[in-house]
Amino acid sequence: MAHENTALNAFTHPDGVALCSDDVLFHIQENGDWLYLNSPLPAKFAALFSRILHCIDNEYYLITPVEKVRVSVASYPLMLVDYHLPEQSTDELVFSTSIGTELAAVKIQDVHVTDDGIYIQLIRGLVGQLNRACYYRYINDYLSFD
Repeated sequence: MAHENTALNAFTHPDGVALCSDDVLFHIQENGDWLYLNSPLPAKFAALFSRILHCIDNEYYLITPVEKVRVSVASYPLMLVDYHLPEQSTDELVFSTSIGTELAAVKIQDVHVTDDGIYIQLIRGLVGQLNRACYYRYINDYLSFD
């Protein structure tokens, strides 16, 4: 994560990038769907924008080398809908999101299970939440109640 922040700082203004507008242009709904100016954003564009999404001091922004745009998030910025074990790994999972992206492998011990849900801390300050089906599958596969 430090490497990514260093790379981001290398191509932004020394004082940070300017906020494009005080208005929130993008919104991520609780189910993981993205809206732009209250209109549905196609998944391919949401997937593209998700690669520049950052959480800084509990606020969300799309950050480019020259500007940043506010994003409101209903609950969590990425809804995780599926996972698989990468080849030759027994302690990592690769998660897929509701917008069709695949995340970097996450150690199973880094998956946080709470009374409210199952979450994963991701890059750029983001957190992903498992949707209902993925949640129950994870519980069945990795949690023991014996």
